[in-house]
Amino acid sequence: QVQLVESGGGLVQPGGSLRLSCAASGSIFSIYTMGWYRRAPGKQRELVATITSVSNTNYADSVKGRFTISRDLAKNTVYLQMNSLKPEDTAVYYCNANVRVRSGGLLNTYWGQGTQVTASS
Repeated sequence: QVQLVESGGGLVQPGGSLRLSCAASGSIFSIYTMGWYRRAPGKQRELVATITSVSNTNYADSVKGRFTISRDLAKNTVYLQMNSLKPEDTAVYYCNANVRVRSGGLLNTYWGQGTQVTASS
């Protein structure tokens, strides 16, 4: 089994910054893509940013230039640095990872439990 544990959410004033972390643990052979998604109240979950094992990144247009995703392969950890936060960034942020639990095995998708980010004055 694979577990993803997020940390770093909280309340921040508009214009402020937060850094989210997500550590994967358990029966991991290799991790391909890791990423962050979010769900705002009354809205569907949406992609925020993803990063591959060779550090190719992809961002939602709404966060480009403000958020930066990074990854520590040795620690199976992904980070999301969020700057210039806006009220519309308020959401529960979920970590995601595509994992092989054995050599030659299929990629399985795992999710964290979510962490609340609130940008409000």
